[in-house]
Amino acid sequence: MEKYPVEVDQVLRAAGWTPGRQVDPESWLSAFEAEGLKSHAAARAFLTEFGGITVNLSGPGITRSREPFEFDPLLCEGEGDRFLEWGEEVKKSIFPIGVLDDGRFFLGIDEDSRIYLVETWLGSFGLMPEAMTGLITGIQATVISDDS
Repeated sequence: MEKYPVEVDQVLRAAGWTPGRQVDPESWLSAFEAEGLKSHAAARAFLTEFGGITVNLSGPGITRSREPFEFDPLLCEGEGDRFLEWGEEVKKSIFPIGVLDDGRFFLGIDEDSRIYLVETWLGSFGLMPEAMTGLITGIQATVISDDS
């Protein structure tokens, strides 16, 4: 069985991903230590496979518009406190992995490989690899907590 549905696989490959892709995640992982964020195995594995990938999408999705996203944690620099606070709220370690909708929302991953939308509210796209399918096909994140 394939890891991703055909459409998702095609979108990822067009963005430069290939099965078994490996990039060195160290610069991304170490960038957040000064902000108090500790990396974990799930963040390391995710960024090794997807770090540096930009997916340019638009148009209607299943339950939300399809929006571009970029897996570059450095786009979240200076937001460590946001990831720490939401992590405390849900009792998980949420590590930055990039941005959604040209930086309108931050994306993070916990130690269980759950992908989060991080803003003034916290949402979940679910566990990988289903979370990737949701990001690409336009499935709305489930609201977990709302501080707004």
